[in-house]
Amino acid sequence: MASQVATPTSLQTTATSSSTSLSSPGLSPSSPVQLSPDDVELLAKLEEQNRLLETDSKSLRSMNGSRRNSGSSLVSSSSASSNLSHLEEDTWILWGRIVNEWEEVRKKKEKQLKDLVRKGIPHHFRAIVWQLLCNAQNMPIKDQYSELLKMTSPCEKLIRRDIARTYPEHEFFKEKDSLGQEVLFNVMKAYSLVDREVGYCQGSAFIVGLLLMQMPEEEAFCVFVKLMQDYRLRELFKPSMAELGLCMYQFECMIQEHLPELHMHFQAQSFHTSMYASSWFLTIFLTSFPLPVATRIFDIFMCEGLEIVFRVGLAILQMNQTELIQLDMEGMLQHFQKVIPHQLDSGPDKVIQAAYQVKYNAKKMKKLEKEYTTIKTKEMEEQVEIKRLRTENRLLKQRIDTLEKESASLADRLIQGQVTRAQEAEENYLVKRELATVKQQSEDASAQLEQAKKTISQLQQQQQQPQAKGVPRYSEESVLQLERELVQARLKEAESQCALKEMQDKILEMEKRNSSLPDDTNVARLQEELIGVKLREAEALTGLKEQRQQVRDLEDHWQRHLARTTGRWKDGPKKNTLSELQDELMSVRLREAEAQAELRETRQRMLELETQNQIHSNQLRRAEQESRCLNERVQTLTTQNKDLNVQLQEIKRRQAEIECKSKEEVMAVRLREADNIAAMAELQQQISELEIQKEEGKVQGQLNHTDSSQYIRDLKDQIAELKHEADPDLLLKRAEGHGQSAHF
Repeated sequence: MASQVATPTSLQTTATSSSTSLSSPGLSPSSPVQLSPDDVELLAKLEEQNRLLETDSKSLRSMNGSRRNSGSSLVSSSSASSNLSHLEEDTWILWGRIVNEWEEVRKKKEKQLKDLVRKGIPHHFRAIVWQLLCNAQNMPIKDQYSELLKMTSPCEKLIRRDIARTYPEHEFFKEKDSLGQEVLFNVMKAYSLVDREVGYCQGSAFIVGLLLMQMPEEEAFCVFVKLMQDYRLRELFKPSMAELGLCMYQFECMIQEHLPELHMHFQAQSFHTSMYASSWFLTIFLTSFPLPVATRIFDIFMCEGLEIVFRVGLAILQMNQTELIQLDMEGMLQHFQKVIPHQLDSGPDKVIQAAYQVKYNAKKMKKLEKEYTTIKTKEMEEQVEIKRLRTENRLLKQRIDTLEKESASLADRLIQGQVTRAQEAEENYLVKRELATVKQQSEDASAQLEQAKKTISQLQQQQQQPQAKGVPRYSEESVLQLERELVQARLKEAESQCALKEMQDKILEMEKRNSSLPDDTNVARLQEELIGVKLREAEALTGLKEQRQQVRDLEDHWQRHLARTTGRWKDGPKKNTLSELQDELMSVRLREAEAQAELRETRQRMLELETQNQIHSNQLRRAEQESRCLNERVQTLTTQNKDLNVQLQEIKRRQAEIECKSKEEVMAVRLREADNIAAMAELQQQISELEIQKEEGKVQGQLNHTDSSQYIRDLKDQIAELKHEADPDLLLKRAEGHGQSAHF
């Protein structure tokens, strides 16, 4: 289909015989079709080189001189000319011409150059050709290399640790502190200083080691910098390794398309692509294949990029599909590590030939890259949303914990209130008992008062009786009795004052306890109650002062009475009957006043106790209200938590639905792409058949010159039409049109 650059053997044959055709059909001089001007020019140059080789042995020395000017480390020309075969000599001549005319060959004969690289770059030309392929010959950073080695890198310990693991069986690197290990350390250290974002990654040491096998360390450093910058290796070796994830996704899609049975087996065994293919992309097969095979693949990688890794990887899977389907996960790992490398001991030609039979669509790979970017973007958004939900959930949990702590504290307060209420009830019971005792005392005093009133009435009746008899009614014993009663009345007054003081102390203590109880919601009511209590206390104190004033007045009257009656006792009892009656009346009044004072004090104490009882009842009622409010709040928060859990479940369900829809859309797109690829393959088959017919018509000579030209033009028109129909964009538009019509 496409013309190829002539191989060295075909060049030699062309030089010796003009009737023999070249190995490439596009460059055959005996072909009836005229060659393009570029092909004619290239053929003339090749024939001229062959004639120079046959006539002048100095041509080899001139080629060796050009190689020395390029800086590559080649063997001497004398030993090469004596040991190389004719085929090797032709290959050397061809690659020497390509190196000398690199810019022209790279621009005009890029396809032929790719074909030569796929067949393998000669070992002695590999260093200069690799530098030319990646444009690393005159890099400014090469002058900075010696300065970089003087600096200190934070990755030095990691590099030293991994140096011994890099090519441990190769002669150049296996000895500890050997020249190979030192130059490898220098290059890795210098790059870690140039690109601090990437720093050092373990797989990169194998690539640098291969470069050092071919060229000096300064040139290897420049080539490695170019590979990292222009061949996607820097994205592969970044700490996030996002590019490696993209490669794994693209490679897995290729397996699903070309090897569906093997892909299903991998899925069933949970055998992920990264478990066996990540080292392929990170080291370009240097850690998986024998070194000669990996070097040949690296030749193509330098020319074509990561495409060869996808091709070779898929070819390896195709060659081992039958064995892999019969193995489990552990068996497949062993197969990749031990069996596959031995399959390539015979050489790389078979696997490279199989690799270029793999269908690789660059447009589809771009499309897969966009899909992967979209998927990762959605995953990042979902992770952000999940992180936000987790944060909200954590905050809600913290809030629930806080509310639970508050609820527990309120429950403790409620229990404490109930305990306090029980204590108050007990104290209230004791107060009631004291009140009953006081009431009993009050009743006794009332009875005594009634008795005193009866006595007074009797005295009054006796006073109204005629006093003609002249007999004294009271003696000195009666006066003494009255004095004793006065002393008892004063003792009772003192006891009443003590009891009053004790009740005041109890009131103060109860006020202190009441101030410690929770009164956040009813402060105003408590203040009003406290004001009322204080008013009643003030009234009681005022009454008490009045009683005391009355007692003092009575005592004054009694003292004056005693002063008046002192002389009367000496005159005799007969003359002092009226005075005695007045004395008895005064004593009765004193006792009556004392009884009234005690009665008022008792009533005051009853009022105070009833007030305290009411205050305690209000406090307990408020505590019960607060407890009910807290229980309602806990129930509300529990309901809110349940609602949030329901919302979270709904979000998870929606997310699952979105993922299912996305997978269905991806499968539909892949089915359409498969249909497009099949249609393209059919059209390409038709194009190949038409070209074969064209070649047969030329060879057989069945047509004359004019008919042949007309026939060729017709075939070219048909080929152009078929190529237009095989355009991927047009097929994609048609597939989308069919998909939309089928949808409607």
